[in-house]
Amino acid sequence: MNWFPAKDLLVLILLNFSQYIDIIGASTQQFVTCGSVLKLINTDYRVRLHSHDVKYGTGSGQQSVTGTEVQEDINSHWQAKAATGKTCVRGEPIKCESTIRLEHVETKKNLHSHLFSSPLSGNQEISCYGNDGEGDTGDNWIVICSGRY
Repeated sequence: MNWFPAKDLLVLILLNFSQYIDIIGASTQQFVTCGSVLKLINTDYRVRLHSHDVKYGTGSGQQSVTGTEVQEDINSHWQAKAATGKTCVRGEPIKCESTIRLEHVETKKNLHSHLFSSPLSGNQEISCYGNDGEGDTGDNWIVICSGRY
């Protein structure tokens, strides 16, 4: 069974997201587990996945998601949860190639993707969506692990 290891060098690739993401600060755990709170960093640009309660002025009009170089920002915390309509046990290791949701800890909205274009890059828009962790299947992301675990 392949588990999603909690190593600083591990690369998490989110389906529909064009960059590689590393997990930060997970080195004390053997695996990333359901309920883990994570910071994610874009390894190309060295920015952390970030959101706060500011809406896009165009596109979906949903809560914006950006990158920040600030290391100590509470708006860069994301909690790993089961896919929409599924359940997982807190502390249960997340398997490679499983489908998960990432909930923004401060606003309780899910990392979301849909067919709107990003107002900055023109690529596919990423936003935060839903209320208190409830959303739709656009909140689902596939975990792809680098290497063999």
